[in-house]
Amino acid sequence: MTTERTPESRTRAQRSEDSRARILDAAVVSLIDGGYSGATTLTIQSEAGVSRGRLLHHFPSRDRLLVAAAQHLAVKRVADTEARINLVLEARPVGTFGRADLVIELLWESFSEPHFWASIELWTAARANAEIADALRPEEKRLGAAIRASMARMFGDELASRPRFKQLRDLLLTSMRGTALTYTFDPRDPAEDAMVAQWKDLTRVLLAEDSPAS
Repeated sequence: MTTERTPESRTRAQRSEDSRARILDAAVVSLIDGGYSGATTLTIQSEAGVSRGRLLHHFPSRDRLLVAAAQHLAVKRVADTEARINLVLEARPVGTFGRADLVIELLWESFSEPHFWASIELWTAARANAEIADALRPEEKRLGAAIRASMARMFGDELASRPRFKQLRDLLLTSMRGTALTYTFDPRDPAEDAMVAQWKDLTRVLLAEDSPAS
């Protein structure tokens, strides 16, 4: 039997969801500003403007909170990148490989955004922290599946159906991740990175219509 929820209960639920969202946003800010060691529960609590009891109600474990926060932001940024590409394509239709160039440029931009660096903080911490590693493993698998599906939509059916698309997709993701890490000690303009032209060239080579299946 379904019981109709009262306006008061819906308001409580909304307040709870709002406080959870504030906590996640605060955890991301803390990770980016202070790194893993600086993202303490007290810092997150202060940034979110919630009580310690409220924070612990939503996230009893600090490490699992940080993982949830990083994944929360990453999922949002993946969706935002896809939406940006769709908006550009609506305003400026391009050819098949022109579309691929656009996807590469916007995908590469996402590797200089906060969600990437928040993830790096957690990946580094996971090397010596089993709880973070255990929490990250399933979340990264889910995020990876979402990113792969999003990339197929961004490139479009024509390119995503070609035999070597999966090979290209995986090469782009690993190469962009590795290149982005060099910015920790050599900050520069990502738009001017020489790898961008190489990624575009690689796309044309692997997705040529006569490419054999890998």
